[in-house]
Amino acid sequence: MYALSQEVLRTDVSGMPLEWIDYRDAVRLHFMGQVAYSLGQTLFRLRGGTNARTGQRTVFEVNAIVATVGHSHNPGHLHHGYVPPLNNETLFRRDGHLCLYCGQKFPSSQLSRDHVTPLSRGGRDAWNNVVTACRRCNNLKAWRTPEQAKLQLIAIPFTPSYAEYIYLKGRRVLADQMEYLLAHFPRSSPLHKRLSKVSGLQDVQDRAQRRAHD
Repeated sequence: MYALSQEVLRTDVSGMPLEWIDYRDAVRLHFMGQVAYSLGQTLFRLRGGTNARTGQRTVFEVNAIVATVGHSHNPGHLHHGYVPPLNNETLFRRDGHLCLYCGQKFPSSQLSRDHVTPLSRGGRDAWNNVVTACRRCNNLKAWRTPEQAKLQLIAIPFTPSYAEYIYLKGRRVLADQMEYLLAHFPRSSPLHKRLSKVSGLQDVQDRAQRRAHD
């Protein structure tokens, strides 16, 4: 079993990822009859009230992924060309907490958002024009383009799809949740290669966490 802080992946009935919810929301959806089916490992076994007829206490299980009926609330379905909101937390996760100029990994506190084409030169504050940069490289580049600063990007910035954005928002994505989300990423997604490398390690970490809470 996992700590109650572990998030549950919610999808619509067709299986499209929607959002992350906590165990309370998952239980509420079950009791409202809005869960069509569940997938993945059991995260929690929650004890409820006592059954008046049998005298036995109710035990409720919450899985890693729950598919729900009703309105999907998925803006990726409603608007063609949907672009997720841009913020530093998801940007740094998109780039794997790597500075895309020097290639070194840093904690969030030592990273910044760099505009490849500077705002002063007509660049936009948009996914395709921003990369994660360490403070040193960002200061070195300053108001110039990478070419002018003699810096080279190690990866091309991209706009995440809705499923990719759901992954980037997850606080701790379990191996089965990651595998599920990967299946909904575009085939050309740069995240495929990076996440396939960590999925095996994530599975080992998941098993260790389950043992710690059993």
